[in-house]
Amino acid sequence: MKRLLTILFISTIAVSSFAQLTKVPTQDIPAEYGYILKQGQQIPEIEFKLTDGTSVKTSDLKGKVVMLQFTASWCSVCRKEMPHIEKDIWQKHKNNKNFVLFGVDMDEPLDKVKKFEKEMKITYPLALDPGAKIFYTFAAQGAGVTRNVIIGKDGKIAYMTRLFKKDEFNEMKEVIDFLLES
Repeated sequence: MKRLLTILFISTIAVSSFAQLTKVPTQDIPAEYGYILKQGQQIPEIEFKLTDGTSVKTSDLKGKVVMLQFTASWCSVCRKEMPHIEKDIWQKHKNNKNFVLFGVDMDEPLDKVKKFEKEMKITYPLALDPGAKIFYTFAAQGAGVTRNVIIGKDGKIAYMTRLFKKDEFNEMKEVIDFLLES
């Protein structure tokens, strides 16, 4: 009986530990982040154009881990964060067919976005967001950039950031790694 209880106890701990390892951490998104959509929510269908003219629909990305980085050339925090995204996320995962990353530039014309891309020396694709319509699908009117939205292979929001906080950025990298491994 003692042996059976020990086995049952160890099995319970193992199952509990496995359950903890197989899910993305639940986030408490502060209200001041200004997000409209919530973690776990299916992202709406959106379409955007990249600086090279390619059109992308979110429905075409299902089955991939997606990172949307909302940015603008005038945003000093964006400029601080983008080299980290390039080095720590894009360079690591750009050849993974299950990962895509798009910088979504808030309401700036094509020539300005292309200039910004060159200045920042980033190689991940930038998208145009005329009138900030895509941005305001995710965030409240008047909310600012920089922010990142991580979407799981199921099309649901897995993680969201605001501004550039090293701890939050590192946790976001772990979430991306986790989602790609699962």
